[in-house]
Amino acid sequence: MATIKDIANKLNISTGTVSKGLNGANDISEALRHQILDTAAELGYTKRGAARPENRKLCIFVENMDYYLEDDFGYDIILGFKQAAFSESWAVEVIPISHLVQERHTYDRFMISQGFSGAFILGFAYDDPWMSFFGNTHIPTVIFDHYLTGNPMVGFVGSDSEEGIGLAVSHLTSLGHSKIAFLSGEETSMISEFRLNAFHGSMKAHGLPLMPGLYAAGSYSTGADDDTVMSLISAGATAIICGSDIIAYSVIRICKEHGISIPDSVSVVGYDDLPASASTIPALTTVRQDRLMIGKSGYYSLYAIIQGVTLSRNLIRPTLVVRNSTSPVTP
Repeated sequence: MATIKDIANKLNISTGTVSKGLNGANDISEALRHQILDTAAELGYTKRGAARPENRKLCIFVENMDYYLEDDFGYDIILGFKQAAFSESWAVEVIPISHLVQERHTYDRFMISQGFSGAFILGFAYDDPWMSFFGNTHIPTVIFDHYLTGNPMVGFVGSDSEEGIGLAVSHLTSLGHSKIAFLSGEETSMISEFRLNAFHGSMKAHGLPLMPGLYAAGSYSTGADDDTVMSLISAGATAIICGSDIIAYSVIRICKEHGISIPDSVSVVGYDDLPASASTIPALTTVRQDRLMIGKSGYYSLYAIIQGVTLSRNLIRPTLVVRNSTSPVTP
């Protein structure tokens, strides 16, 4: 467990200043206080008495998502949630979850037995057992990249897929591409459906046809295989929009193995802007999700629901980061 001294060493300040920041003293700046609190959350520091009332406990359930390392997709999301919650003295527990646990325990029973006031759900798929409980739960819940209707106790956070995919399509069309393929993640994920619909809508808005053979599914966590990628290129794709950076990495690797030049022969666009995307060869053009803000938005949405404000959808605006994996279409 991290200590006040660990925080002080990381920020190169005194333990007394750290103590003041943690206890809300008014003789340090608000900016420094926020920095101390954010660092405390990042290091896993637990403030004495922060979780003393049983209703000051929140949890993050994680499935199908890496989050231990800074390069992992879920790292900044969890960090953002913890930073926002920590500043308001909520204890946060991160719980890896599996199908087996979900089958053995109902969602509400698990939450009540553990004394959690609310939960942030990351990485769930359509077929997860608890997905059927979220429609009727009385526990304040926020789900990342899944949207449910009809239950005021459940909210949704994510980035705006319609805008994000639209940015990618607009960028490629500005470079002269019209034969644009979409390589999605798992079809059991709601975000895959969101982004595929966004792709169709954006292509239509640009007056471009949806050509046969220019859609395929891969995996958000493991990418795509050779046959899938080569089938898109064989179908005439001059550009491929990928449902995640991980998928885009596999496209770059496979094209290199087959002697296909990126971006001269095929332009590639990712989605996420993971730290490694700036150092791929070529560096990856991608849609950036501000994952730290998504995490903080997850907390703010959850706290609002706990306070009786029934939020539905909270979407963070994405941006396009243009690097070297896209170029004008080759005549």
